[in-house]
Amino acid sequence: MDRGEGLTIRVPGDKSITQRALILGALADGESRIGAVPRGGDPLATARAVAALGVEVRGLDGAGSEPVRIRGPGLRRWTQPAGALDLCNSGTGTRLLSGALAAQPLEVVLRGDASLSQRPMERIAAPLRRMGASVDYLERPGVLPMRIGGGALTSVRHDGEVASAQVKSAILLAGIGAGVPVEVREPHRSRDHSERMLEAMGAEVVEGWRGDAWSVRLADPPARLEPLDMDIPGDFSSATFFIAWAALATGQLPVTIRSVGLNPTRTGLLPVLARMGVDVEVLPRGAPGGEPAGDLRVAGQGAGLQAVEVGGDEVPGLIDEVPIVAVLAARADGVTRISGAAELRVKESDRLAALAVNLRRIGVAVEEFPDGLEIRGTGKPLSGRVECFHDHRIAMAFGVLGASPGCDLAIDDPGVADVSFPGFWELLARVERHSVAGAPHPGPTPAASPGAGRCIVVAVDGSAGSGKSTTAAAVARRLGFRHLDSGALYRAVTLALLESERGSEDVEDVTPAELDALRIGLEWHDGTMHVRIRGTLVPDEALRESRVTSEVSRVSAVPLVRDHLLELQRSAAAGPGLVAEGRDMGTVIFPSAEVKVHLDAEIRERARRRLLQRGRQPAPEEVDAEAARLERRDQRDSTRAIAPLSRAEGAVTVDTTELDPPGQTEVIVQLVLPFLTSVEYN
Repeated sequence: MDRGEGLTIRVPGDKSITQRALILGALADGESRIGAVPRGGDPLATARAVAALGVEVRGLDGAGSEPVRIRGPGLRRWTQPAGALDLCNSGTGTRLLSGALAAQPLEVVLRGDASLSQRPMERIAAPLRRMGASVDYLERPGVLPMRIGGGALTSVRHDGEVASAQVKSAILLAGIGAGVPVEVREPHRSRDHSERMLEAMGAEVVEGWRGDAWSVRLADPPARLEPLDMDIPGDFSSATFFIAWAALATGQLPVTIRSVGLNPTRTGLLPVLARMGVDVEVLPRGAPGGEPAGDLRVAGQGAGLQAVEVGGDEVPGLIDEVPIVAVLAARADGVTRISGAAELRVKESDRLAALAVNLRRIGVAVEEFPDGLEIRGTGKPLSGRVECFHDHRIAMAFGVLGASPGCDLAIDDPGVADVSFPGFWELLARVERHSVAGAPHPGPTPAASPGAGRCIVVAVDGSAGSGKSTTAAAVARRLGFRHLDSGALYRAVTLALLESERGSEDVEDVTPAELDALRIGLEWHDGTMHVRIRGTLVPDEALRESRVTSEVSRVSAVPLVRDHLLELQRSAAAGPGLVAEGRDMGTVIFPSAEVKVHLDAEIRERARRRLLQRGRQPAPEEVDAEAARLERRDQRDSTRAIAPLSRAEGAVTVDTTELDPPGQTEVIVQLVLPFLTSVEYN
């Protein structure tokens, strides 16, 4: 791609629309086709729940380009599941399914993870009880797990104190399923994905202001719903993270985000961005499935970000984007005021509190109110550790801020982004590569994107305690590469042999047939390696058991074991790049690696680091003893006949004695950057 044209990207499909399509498709009469379904945690949890209710769901395990097909049995034909439905962290899936289940002649228990089990459910339960469903909390009042007993329902008019698309949708689904009229009145108009989808399936939904409330009425529910045939547009909320990056990364080329959902109940952030000085051009592309979509082109903020005021009238249209407003406000000129956002206290986290805590930690002045925040922008360097509170939007918002000039932020739980945006960190790394501001700066994901068709291999070898495992994993995350943990492979083989009839006896005599029978395989999730033995995923905690630790050095020294794993390790070199760490990565496994690094450190520092892993500051005599053990191990490792520890030809030696983990990571990233080229990412 011509760099002068800027960068073109795509973001995952809208999970709010996806979950509605999954549930409504399961209530339809016939087969629905849903394309571009995001495979994030929330949609997958909802799809699994629908399947547990006896609905045929196909294509969910396929590639992202494969459509999901749902054979809907009709409005009241779900079947009793074998157990409780686990919605994991999906609040939307839980609340919408509650409404649909209220009309089914079933008794179903809904549960979720620790985060979802803190979120309030009574605002859903109360109107459903008024319609005639039974809703009982099984452990604590107002939260999951809860049991829903459904069946014949009566009509209801619900007057909501706050605008909530989830409450509204649950009532609409209950009315559709039971065939009874319902009306929901809200002080403001909330997002209308459910209404649009119901109308596309043959239901008449009447909307409009009635007095001082926005009314949504289902006056004459149809006897059946037509199947869906639609492609999920890109998630506007996901797109806003890259709009924010473009606004913060001064001097960047234009960024175009393709095929984004432009539902007017979701795009309330756009006028706020305009007031802040961010130039976003909207290029409409039609309305597939009733949902308007188009491209967003971001030229940047021009003269600089300006503080704004965001009040209660605007918040419903940007409820999920308040974290974006907050991180932009941290770099805006003046004081940004957000009010009327109390709803954010009952999301995946208390988002107002999470934003306030983290902004203060990194050096931004902020005042917290019951329904909002006041944030004073600053141009000074920002640094610190960000606590995500298990909230994907907090992680990604501060991730974008951390990827901007003058920021050095550590995100404590980056994996939580997978709930709504698998591959977010990899895409952020690739996007940042296109900034014309110069070399990458500190941040959770620096600029990097390999040339098309290439897999750049970074081989990281080193002595015990030099930091190679931690550093290799961090480099892989920063570059958006895979991370090959060779030690985990040898541990998995060791565990399998210990649990076999052979046990710990004579592992040196293991046969090719025994190794073949293990059916060792690798599985990758957003660059993280997982090992399968005989088709079963091996838990990380099992690999770290003391019995495995005590035997793995014996197993890894067996020539037949090392030969058996050779091609499996080499097969990991796929996709944009691979960071491989171990003892023989640059000498045996990847002798032609583009970048070879040999890590080392002064022996007492290595000893201190290994002892610190036990969770306390070691005494000087403990460091001395551990240093002596490491010295003996170095001698043994460097003289062993099989895969001795040695510096690979052409490797760059990095002394990590005086380097902290971010410093070690940055040194290797800078070695890799010359091998990277800019490409369009789709």
